[in-house]
Amino acid sequence: MTASPYYVYLPPGVAWSLRGNGPEPARFHWIRKAYEPVAGMEVPPSLVTHESEIAPRAMPGAGGAWATTRFVSPEDVRHDMHVNIVTLQSGASIPFEETHVMEHGLFVLEGKAVYRLNRDWVEVEAGDFMWLRAFCPQACYAGGPGPFRYLLYKDVNRHAALAPFRSAR
Repeated sequence: MTASPYYVYLPPGVAWSLRGNGPEPARFHWIRKAYEPVAGMEVPPSLVTHESEIAPRAMPGAGGAWATTRFVSPEDVRHDMHVNIVTLQSGASIPFEETHVMEHGLFVLEGKAVYRLNRDWVEVEAGDFMWLRAFCPQACYAGGPGPFRYLLYKDVNRHAALAPFRSAR
């Protein structure tokens, strides 16, 4: 399942529709999330782009074998979440165990890999979905014959909401 994704951001309250004009059924990965506004900051406008319009950023120290395509600039703090495509060439790895403060989702677009989740290495391939909790130790090794690509989405630019603990009775 090789995918060449478009990215569409729709701000709250915008009217929209989707229509496929091609001979094949349209497929899309819908990430629906309530926007978290910030007082005094405008909501970002609608955005439609294609991954071919964005140069992937090579990750430091990976010799170009690990790159990230960022649909929205990390400097644009109006956005409360980011959607990126992470690409690892065959044989490449995320060479360290990492964690993130936020939960995040991964949807495999292409290829095969083993992904470290907590203490386990799990085989993943195109079409698989993972939801990682906050602070979940993770790493990756792309072991397939071609590139391993996944859609990564996570909350950014907002503090996690804090609320008093309420026991379930």
